[in-house]
Amino acid sequence: MPLTQWYRVELSEQPSPTRGEGASTTTAPAFALGRAMTLAVAAAPRRWKKPPLIKSARLRWGLGLGVAVYLALALGTTEVNWNRVWEGLPRGAQFITAFFPPDFTSRWGEIVDGILESIWMAVVSTVVGIALSIPVGIGAARNIAPAPVYYFCRGILAVSRSFQEVILAIFFVKLFGFGPLAGFLTLSFATIGFYGKLLAEDIEDMDPVQAEAVRATGASWLQWINFGVQPQVMPRMIGLGLYRLDINFRESAVVGIVGAGGIGATLNTAFDRYEFDSAAAILLIMIGIVMALEYLSGYLRRWVQ
Repeated sequence: MPLTQWYRVELSEQPSPTRGEGASTTTAPAFALGRAMTLAVAAAPRRWKKPPLIKSARLRWGLGLGVAVYLALALGTTEVNWNRVWEGLPRGAQFITAFFPPDFTSRWGEIVDGILESIWMAVVSTVVGIALSIPVGIGAARNIAPAPVYYFCRGILAVSRSFQEVILAIFFVKLFGFGPLAGFLTLSFATIGFYGKLLAEDIEDMDPVQAEAVRATGASWLQWINFGVQPQVMPRMIGLGLYRLDINFRESAVVGIVGAGGIGATLNTAFDRYEFDSAAAILLIMIGIVMALEYLSGYLRRWVQ
């Protein structure tokens, strides 16, 4: 019942006070209104509950039971030799303790050369990869690119994201030989797929009102991209660019194991020679550089926003 009807009902049920009894003429309407509001609030639903994704309760329970059975069967087919695991615990403890204390002095020259090479590979490949991925990402956005350009750019992104960095590194090492050139090409190619896809999705999710307002002023296509699209995606793209930079730095250690330059070759040599203290020094330096990039990314995002 609407609130006004509650109010009229309560007024009709209240006796008319007489002036001889000293009652106020406003007491009955105020009391009726308060009581009507209380009853209306009590009659309203107290809590909104989100509807389930699957409306049928039987289907929900059936899917949950099927997933549980599948996981149980999958874990049951995993062969684990628990005796070997138990026997390997002491060796694992010895392996961990061999990392301490880290040795920064024995192979310091090789560590510095490898770290500088990894930084060079990461920075240059990130800049080149982002520069190449911007036009590809714009062309892969469905809301601003024509269909032929959209499908062509989406194909480029799919090919770039189909191969893991180690596979690409092996391929480029076979083509160009050992050294940082193969690592640079590997990381640049991987950056195109990563950054271009996220840029295209961010453009597709942008607010069209701002872009249409810029277009209504008679701006050219480049001006529309620069003033209508770019301000909406720039803060997130800066953060993603720095995130890709630390990914490329970490991946430079991985691709270096297969001969694509970087600190990975030095790290692999340290493990092969059982110089775990030198390997610990390399890992600590890498952790420090990644943490510095993380703080720099947060600062730049706040500055842009």
